[in-house]
Amino acid sequence: MTLLECNLPGIKKLRSGKVREVFDLGDCLLIVATDRISAFDCILPTPIPRKGEVLTRMSVYWYGVLDFVPNHFITDRFEAFPEVLKPFEEQLRGRSMIVRKASPLPVECVARGYLAGSGWKEYQATGMVGGHAMPAGLELASRLPETLFTPATKAETGHDENITWKQCRAILGDELAHQVRKQTVDLYEHGAAQAARAGILIADTKFEFGIADGETIMIDECLTPDSSRFWPADVWKPGTNPPSFDKQFVRDYLETLDWDKTDPAPALPEEIVLKTSQKYIEACENLTGIKIGTL
Repeated sequence: MTLLECNLPGIKKLRSGKVREVFDLGDCLLIVATDRISAFDCILPTPIPRKGEVLTRMSVYWYGVLDFVPNHFITDRFEAFPEVLKPFEEQLRGRSMIVRKASPLPVECVARGYLAGSGWKEYQATGMVGGHAMPAGLELASRLPETLFTPATKAETGHDENITWKQCRAILGDELAHQVRKQTVDLYEHGAAQAARAGILIADTKFEFGIADGETIMIDECLTPDSSRFWPADVWKPGTNPPSFDKQFVRDYLETLDWDKTDPAPALPEEIVLKTSQKYIEACENLTGIKIGTL
């Protein structure tokens, strides 16, 4: 089934994000990935079939690959879910996971390996990316000389805002800021190397961290098409905007409309919905080797 909203009578919903719904199970949380899609910080009214399954499957895959950094994942096996969730199998199976509770850090940790998105716009204007001075002459989609850590403040609604390394340290404190910066770069570089073997370049991505039992752990999604910019390696070329496996496909369509990028967002035509769904599934299957149809 396609899921635009998830309600579980009798289970306390803590919050609804742009894509995920979070429920309180007492000593842990249930996270449900819906088929909602957002762009320009607006939730679109049109669901993308299988999207929630893709996001869940990819995050679970990466939690295993990148296990050198502790994370919040407990299980995504519906058979292992508490009995109280069993009546909701149709909504939950394949798109939900049980995770540890954590206190989220108020900073998004962004890693950039290629010049794209807001980083490209900043470079064109200032020659810098996230406060880092860059060599002259870089083009759109150029590989950066090194992985950059470019933090941002998190916003429940509206746009996240890029912040400087100095601001990040002021918010988190020196020790924690240095820790999550190193973890962000390590996670990105290990993930990018793994994805490259599957023919996918990860141009940039974001990670989120939280504190659980005094330990800093990775929380939320991990290296999905929603949190990352994925490019097919065989057509990547600096100076061009590579076709993507992620929601850039939706963004590109929306840019053709006379829309001011505020709510309410426009509906997507069937062709864009189907192509976007195919892109998400293709990225998941290429990376994990698991056919979505077998979930």
